[in-house]
Amino acid sequence: MADPPSSRPAPAVTFRVVRAGASPADEFTAFMREAAPQLARTAWLLCGDEHQADELVQRALTKTWLKWSTARERDPLAYARRVLANQRIDLWRRRRREIVTDPHTLPERSALAGGVDQQADRDQLVRALATLTPRQRRIVVLRHLVGLSEREVADDLDVSLGTVKSTASRGLAQLRSVLGAADLSTTEEEAGR
Repeated sequence: MADPPSSRPAPAVTFRVVRAGASPADEFTAFMREAAPQLARTAWLLCGDEHQADELVQRALTKTWLKWSTARERDPLAYARRVLANQRIDLWRRRRREIVTDPHTLPERSALAGGVDQQADRDQLVRALATLTPRQRRIVVLRHLVGLSEREVADDLDVSLGTVKSTASRGLAQLRSVLGAADLSTTEEEAGR
């Protein structure tokens, strides 16, 4: 699995009008330049695959452009994120062949190459995220990895604040369980050497 587009949370993107009287195309171009890296990182965290993430971002930006007159009135980044999350759901529903696997059965990439620690941590996180339900994954990624507030996640995904809180809590408990089990198995392997 490839690295995420950025290992640090991207700063919040604020939409700026290019110049007074700028055309909608110019406004969207400026928005796209600023928002694309953050959307790419969010997409990668939602699906764990670089190519699929690129496809999701392209589709989200296309749909945002088609509804630009609506999106630009409020928060175009929130609109694009919501489209991105919905595209991920649609893609998952269409491809039901996607199988969530036990993270312990996947090969360790850390044994393959040299910048090992950071790569191993990312791989372990992606494996752990793969054990969550699609809803849990979306909420945990937006809330804790993208850094949105609970209210922003609820607004982006059109769910209640309580749903965000309870789903995030269950998702984090699942991640702790998976990551804790991975730490235990690593410690046991090292003790056996």
